Amino acid sequence: MAKQKKQRFEGVVYSTADDFEYTDTNSEETQETLPINRQKLKVLLDKKARKGKIVTIIQGFVGTDEDLNDLAKKLKQKCGVGGGTKDGEILIQGDFKNKIFEMLSQEGYGVKLVGG
Repeated sequence: MAKQKKQRFEGVVYSTADDFEYTDTNSEETQETLPINRQKLKVLLDKKARKGKIVTIIQGFVGTDEDLNDLAKKLKQKCGVGGGTKDGEILIQGDFKNKIFEMLSQEGYGVKLVGG
């Protein structure tokens, strides 16, 4: 199997402009974590594409992946279940919507329940 090369500048074929600058859209800038009181998190339940199993999702965290993983670890320990992070969201196995809402509220996060 041949190793695939990743194109450095996707979508740009050719430019005749003398002052054209290629920008790399894939470069990740270091994003600072917002203070706890400025975070606006949403807590919701989901069971789509999970074979009917319920997962509690926490969305809206603004910060580094390390801080996101730390918060996920703390929530998993408090609930006593598994989970993880994916695409900037925290996934907690099971229906812990109200418990997580209470925990995050007590710590000072801006939290909102989404869904019924």
